[in-house]
Amino acid sequence: MSTASPARQRLIRTASELLADSGVDAVTLRGIAKAAGVSHGAPLRHFSGRAELLSGVATLGFTQLLDRGTQLPAGPPRERVTAACHAYVDFALTNPAMFELMFRRDLIDTEEPQLVAASSAVFDYFAELVRLYVAEAPESRVRTGTDPRLLAASLWAALHGLAQLWLWGGLAGASFAPSPEAALAVSLDAYLGL
Repeated sequence: MSTASPARQRLIRTASELLADSGVDAVTLRGIAKAAGVSHGAPLRHFSGRAELLSGVATLGFTQLLDRGTQLPAGPPRERVTAACHAYVDFALTNPAMFELMFRRDLIDTEEPQLVAASSAVFDYFAELVRLYVAEAPESRVRTGTDPRLLAASLWAALHGLAQLWLWGGLAGASFAPSPEAALAVSLDAYLGL
């Protein structure tokens, strides 16, 4: 996004704010133009359509998520991968509309190069944390020879599912799930022997 024009950046920032305030359905080209104080046609001078603009917003979300990961305190791999898992779930719970948009294949262009680069960077960073943990944790429950990237993908799916189910109310009201942190602790123990 750093190569984007100031006008594009402003529209993405405005769309991100509208998304946070009003949810995914409110983020229309007309709504973004109104919130940015520009003509209704202005977004189409900078984006081919809603999907391209929303892809820019989703790219911002992945960039923010990666920033959370790269700002984790230094420490042993076990602590870092645990902190990364907590950071992922926390990001989802504190940014529910952004979290939803980032994975809405029906709203974004999943082949947009900056979006692909940003989402790949998040996964690659997480996979590297898992690889370091597996390499230094022979006592873990991870079967020898398991590809750490597959383990990272499966763990990410568990984290994502936990966050989504909590946000959608599927777990939030369940008597056996007192908090997302309690469910996360069980997931981390099951995957990483934590």
